[in-house]
Amino acid sequence: MLSPRPTAVPRLRIACIRSSSRSLFTTSPATVGHFRPSAAQNQVFQASQVRGKKTRTVMRLEDLPQGPIVMSQPLSPLPTTAAEEPEEDNVPAYPTVVLQARRNMQKFDNCVLLTRVGGFYELYFDQAEEYGPLLNLKVAQKKTNAGPVSMAGFPIFQLDRFLKILVQDLDRHVAIAEEFPNDSSAMIKSGGLMHDRRVARIVTPGTLIDENFMDPYANNYVLAIHLPEEGIQGQGDVGMQQQAQNDTETADPRDETSTPLGLAWLDISTGYFFTQPTTLASLGSVLSRVSPREIVLDEALESSKNHGIISTLTEDRYMLSYSPLGDLQKLSDWEPMLEASIPSHTADKFTDNEVKAGSLLLHYVRDRLRGLSMKLQPPLRHESMQIMSIDKNSMRSLEIKTTIKDNGFRGSLLHAVRRTVTKSGARLLTEWLSSPSTSLEVINFRQDLVSRFIQNKDLQDSIIILLRRSHDSQRLVQKFALNRGEPDDLLRLASTIKATEDIVNLLKNTSAESPSPPSDDKNDCLSTMISRLALKEPRELAHCIRDAIDEEGLVVRHQLEDSETGEMIALAQEIVKTEGSEQESSMLLKGVMAKKQKQHQQQQEQKKKAPSIRDYYGEDNEIWIMKPGASPGLSRLHAELSSLTHAKIELTETLRARLNAPTLTLKWTPGLGHICHVKGKDARRTPTPPEWTLLGERLDKTRSQIRAEEQRVFARLREQVVLNLVKLRRNASVLDELDITTSFAQLAVDRGLTRPLLNNTQHTVIMGGRHPTVEGGLAEQGRTFQRNDCLLGAPGHGRVWLITGPNMAGKSTFLRQNALITILAQIGCYVPADYAELGVVDAIFSRVGSADDLFRDQSTFMVEMMETAAILRQATPRSFVIMDEIGRGTTPEDGTAVAFASLHHLLHINKCRGLFATHFHAVADLVAEQHMRLEDGGTTGAVEMYCTDVEEDDRGGFVYVHKLQKGINRKSHALKVARLAGLPEPAMRIARQVLGSSEGVTIQGRSETSPKQAPVVG
Repeated sequence: MLSPRPTAVPRLRIACIRSSSRSLFTTSPATVGHFRPSAAQNQVFQASQVRGKKTRTVMRLEDLPQGPIVMSQPLSPLPTTAAEEPEEDNVPAYPTVVLQARRNMQKFDNCVLLTRVGGFYELYFDQAEEYGPLLNLKVAQKKTNAGPVSMAGFPIFQLDRFLKILVQDLDRHVAIAEEFPNDSSAMIKSGGLMHDRRVARIVTPGTLIDENFMDPYANNYVLAIHLPEEGIQGQGDVGMQQQAQNDTETADPRDETSTPLGLAWLDISTGYFFTQPTTLASLGSVLSRVSPREIVLDEALESSKNHGIISTLTEDRYMLSYSPLGDLQKLSDWEPMLEASIPSHTADKFTDNEVKAGSLLLHYVRDRLRGLSMKLQPPLRHESMQIMSIDKNSMRSLEIKTTIKDNGFRGSLLHAVRRTVTKSGARLLTEWLSSPSTSLEVINFRQDLVSRFIQNKDLQDSIIILLRRSHDSQRLVQKFALNRGEPDDLLRLASTIKATEDIVNLLKNTSAESPSPPSDDKNDCLSTMISRLALKEPRELAHCIRDAIDEEGLVVRHQLEDSETGEMIALAQEIVKTEGSEQESSMLLKGVMAKKQKQHQQQQEQKKKAPSIRDYYGEDNEIWIMKPGASPGLSRLHAELSSLTHAKIELTETLRARLNAPTLTLKWTPGLGHICHVKGKDARRTPTPPEWTLLGERLDKTRSQIRAEEQRVFARLREQVVLNLVKLRRNASVLDELDITTSFAQLAVDRGLTRPLLNNTQHTVIMGGRHPTVEGGLAEQGRTFQRNDCLLGAPGHGRVWLITGPNMAGKSTFLRQNALITILAQIGCYVPADYAELGVVDAIFSRVGSADDLFRDQSTFMVEMMETAAILRQATPRSFVIMDEIGRGTTPEDGTAVAFASLHHLLHINKCRGLFATHFHAVADLVAEQHMRLEDGGTTGAVEMYCTDVEEDDRGGFVYVHKLQKGINRKSHALKVARLAGLPEPAMRIARQVLGSSEGVTIQGRSETSPKQAPVVG
């Protein structure tokens, strides 16, 4: 007996109704109405064509009517003709799926729309034609009653691959329309369509959650900027402002950059949330530290392309998005999106601009997530955090996160010191390097941990091994907060909790066995870390996860998914082989072979294991991911399923004997339902007995109930994760700090680093300092680095060092290495030096290197002067400043004047620590004439002279002496560098002749032995 087929659902045809709303598609000329004048109007037109005598009327300007034009009565609409009447019934209709896509494209007109259709995501209309070639997709023409429709598509398992191209490479917003099952009434309205397709999420560069192409070692921030209304209206045209500034010599350039701003940024993948007040002048430095992937502005700025802030943002090519402020107006409106309330003592410190920026950001993110629940950490005010300020130019010139040459990772300070074993630890290290601490308590605590791990190598190695067993729990728990976690994520979370428990036990045992007294700081740091870890509730959660989820079932499920993917790839290969080229086939195969090898290895391992519960109870490849004991309901249902399965086996044997068909099996097929299947020599048409139909329906019902119960158990586990969100995040933060401090300990042993002493003085004492990145590069070549001392502000030493010497002799390297040593010391890392004692620095400023910005009409010298001006305005007595070759981009006379003025300002106005390198030897003469040398004494004497040199032999060979020594080197030896660079010999000969003819005279044109009287500087 065959089970009856389901009743066909009636289908409705939906016509495409023309609307006056803006459309994405070009209409044909036939749909555009033409104006047809009436007979009376034709007469008027003909009469107006008769030309009369030319006349001239003169009126005074004040006699012209002023004000708006007032209509005495509204104009009547033009009469419509029969051709202009709507022809809804006669307009051909697109298929319903295409209509759904068209509606979503009109609603989200600034996005690339990916529409889910079964096992594919598809693009339609002009988007298919524009992005199909960019994605290397074949653009086809879908035939419809309304005409051909361009379309392109790809399998669903390749979504991450194409999202990466669209979002990361092309910086596009992508709207993903998923399938939602229709109920009975919706199916009738849609013409029998089983699914409605609605946009479930909008993916942008700054709103990534768990995509595989996310950088696991960097935070993915989206940042919002709020300007007060007067700031939006007051800076409309940058060009006009610059012209006004040029016309007024006394204008203060700080006036137009002092506009107060509010910033807010968050990482959806981890839940981090920050705010900060700043100004337009400091915006670039903040953005360099945060490195946002996307910036959100108020939609009122979208039409103000010449606004000053737009110029600042486009300078570094940030991706800009615009959004309305929305319904979030105050801090209390943020509460539903936070995991905990904002403390009252903190809430009072938020400025109005910060609140507006945070509201703009949360509204934008909530709109992108399209209804997904969101639980963020309470916002932290960056203004109240004790951190060192590193401006944009210093971040770049010191190569802290990337190199200047190719913007790459290798060769940066981060590359030199990163030894972390977890992805979240690597992200935290990047944050520390971008924002070193200025708190002695925090710095000393980190150093105590590093010292502890150096002393106990076994403890360090054991913690590293346990950390390798953990996972990126910061992003794991956030996935559950967004209701996106999977069973595999639960198992990873349970594994991380187990690793955390083992680390706590290890720290407790080490602390108990330590011979140091309890009051010792180095021992107390371990106790502090233990006290910050909460394990009771997370341990219970891990036990629930382990007891509920069947890992073998998950393995089998992934194997089936890989098998389905392999079949899809094989089909694609067959199509490409017959219709495509070898290049397209090779692109398709890229990455597939590695995946197949891994899949084959997993299958071989699986064969050696005992059959799982699903293999025992399942039918038609049914796989369960929950153990039968995960809940009482599952236990009962699995017992019932086992009983029904035994009944099926008995019924099969009975029917085989009754029908004399040894090959008979009981099956279910989508088209025929429950049937008796006979193959081989016994093959014949066999009616399905009613007892198998009834038994099969009971089996189907039980399996459906098991699936529903598994979903309920999984939802309960996800809810428990969200309930433990705060504790899990705090534990993850402790693991990240342990990861960094153990890596610092390993780095200190490998590179011979020293623990620096930090205090609140304004001294910098570094003995035997080395450059942390250059030293590593030289070591790879088998060379050693020349150590140098730096004694700024120490007793008997100057607060500012003026350094002269030849090109290529290491002046810039010396400047940078001391700035980098200061940064390393204030993140809690040991430093490359024999001894270091540093006063805490509140900001580091660097003016090193040369660059221009011709697009904005800024020469090399202009860029140099802008950076110098920013340093002289912002440096404080607690700052550390390095300046190299100030004034090099102009004439020697002007360059000397600017260089000396900058040095004078640092010494007398900023009163900070500084290293000042120059080739203008007259600057040293001016320092001596103004009694600014250390040996001159008094309140102004704080400059020491140091130099590098070149040693030559009798045969013309030479070697650079990188060791600093006291004094002034008045020779730059530029011709030696020119010879090393390969300057042609005729050019070298002329250069030597010119240099020889001017021997004894400085480049400023006065004798080295008898300088002119320098002007007195007040």
